[in-house]
Amino acid sequence: MTATSTVDSTSGPSSKREERRVLAGTLVGTTIEWYDFFIFAQLTATLLAPLFLSPLEKSNPGVAQLLSFATIGISFLFRPLGAFVAGHLGDRMGRKAVLVMTLVMMGAATALIGVLPTYDTIGLWAPVLLIFLRVLQGFSAGGEWGGAALMAVEHAPIQKRGLFGAYPQIGVPIGMILATGLLFFLQSGMSKEDFATWGWRVPFLLSVVLIVVGYLIRRAVGESPVFKELAQRKAESKAPLGELFRRNKKEVVLAALIFIANNAAGYLLIAFFISYATKTLKMPAPQVLLATTIASFGWLIFTMVGGWLSDRIGRVKTFLIGYGLVFAWMIPMFVLIDSKDIVLYGTALFVLTIGLGLSYGPMSAMYAEMFPAQVRYSGISIGYALGAILGGAFAPLIAQALLDSTKWSGSVGLYIMGLCIISSVGVILAKETKGRPLGYSVHH
Repeated sequence: MTATSTVDSTSGPSSKREERRVLAGTLVGTTIEWYDFFIFAQLTATLLAPLFLSPLEKSNPGVAQLLSFATIGISFLFRPLGAFVAGHLGDRMGRKAVLVMTLVMMGAATALIGVLPTYDTIGLWAPVLLIFLRVLQGFSAGGEWGGAALMAVEHAPIQKRGLFGAYPQIGVPIGMILATGLLFFLQSGMSKEDFATWGWRVPFLLSVVLIVVGYLIRRAVGESPVFKELAQRKAESKAPLGELFRRNKKEVVLAALIFIANNAAGYLLIAFFISYATKTLKMPAPQVLLATTIASFGWLIFTMVGGWLSDRIGRVKTFLIGYGLVFAWMIPMFVLIDSKDIVLYGTALFVLTIGLGLSYGPMSAMYAEMFPAQVRYSGISIGYALGAILGGAFAPLIAQALLDSTKWSGSVGLYIMGLCIISSVGVILAKETKGRPLGYSVHH
C-alpha cells in the first residue's frame, strides 16, 4: 500500500513569471548540452576521422569511419555513471545544484575539444585525449536530462505536465538546429581546407558563450516544489539509489526499453544520415546539413505536439502513435534518401521527425510519473541513460556495419523497426501514468 502526501505539485508555479523562468531554465540547459553533443556527432560523420585517426584514415578509411562513430558510443557508456552520481546527488541535494554542475562540466569538455591538437601534432595522444573529453561529456549528459525533466514536470500544473515536460525535450532539436545551422554557415562560407585546418574548432569554442548564458538563467530558477517537500520530511530516503533498486527495478528497465527506438532513430538523423548522404551517396555536404537543419524544426514542432497530445489522450497512446509512424516510415524513407535528390532527402527526414517527436515529447512526464519522488531523479536518469546505451549509443556504428555487410540501406530500416516493436512493448507494460500524484510517498 502507498500513502501519498496531501501536498502534490499540481498547482504549478506560483506566478507566470516563475513559470517562464522554469521553462527557460530547463530549455536552455538541454539546448546547450545537446548543441555540444551534436557538434561532435556531426563532425564525426564528416571530419574527425582524418584529423584524429589520420594513419588509419589513409590506410583503411572504412574502418576509420567505424571507429570515429564508436567515439560517439563511448561517451554513452559513461552516461549511467553520470546518471548514478547526478541522480543520487539530485535526490539528496536538490535538482537545481546538480543541473548547474552538469552544465558547466559539459561546457568545459566541449571547449577543450576546440583547442585539442590533432594526430599530426601530438600523435596517439590526440585520440586518447579526445576520448577522455568525450567521457566527460557523457558523464555530464547522464545527469543533465533527468534534472531538467524533473524541474519542468514537478513545477507543472497536473493538466499540463506533458506540455511542460516537452520543454527540456525540445532542447534536443534546438541544439541540433544550432549545431547543424552553424556547420552549414561555416562550411558554406570558407574553403574545405580552412574548415579542416581551423574552422571546425569554432563551434566547440562558441559553446563557452552559451554556457555563460545558461548558467545565469539556471541560477535564477527556484528549486522544485516536490524536492522542497522532500527536504522538509525526516522520512526522506538516506540512500535513494539503494531504495530505487529495492523497489523500482521494473520501472528502470521499462524506462530504458521505452527510449531505445526513439534514441536510435534520432541518432541516425543526427549522425548516420549525414555520413551516408555525403560519403556513400556523394551528395553536397552544405545541402545535406541544410536539409538536416530544416528537419530539426519538424522534430521541435512535433515534440511539443507530443507533449501536448499526451495531456489530452494519455502518454501510452501518444507513444504508440509515434512509434507506429516511425515503424511505417522506415522503408519508404530509405527509398527517398537513395534517390540522391536533396528535396526528397529533406522530405524523408522531415516525415521521420513526426514519429520521433510524438515518441519523445511525452517522455519527461511519463518517466516522472513512473517513479516515487524520493528516488525520481535517480530512476529517470538511470533509465534514460541505459536506454541511450541500448538505443543511440552505437546506432550509427550498427547502421554503418549493416550497410557495409548487406549493401542495402533498407537493412538499417529493418533494424529500427525491430527496436520500435521493443519500445512499444515497454510502453504498454509501463501502463498509463497520466495524472499520477508526484508528491512524496511512503511505501508500507
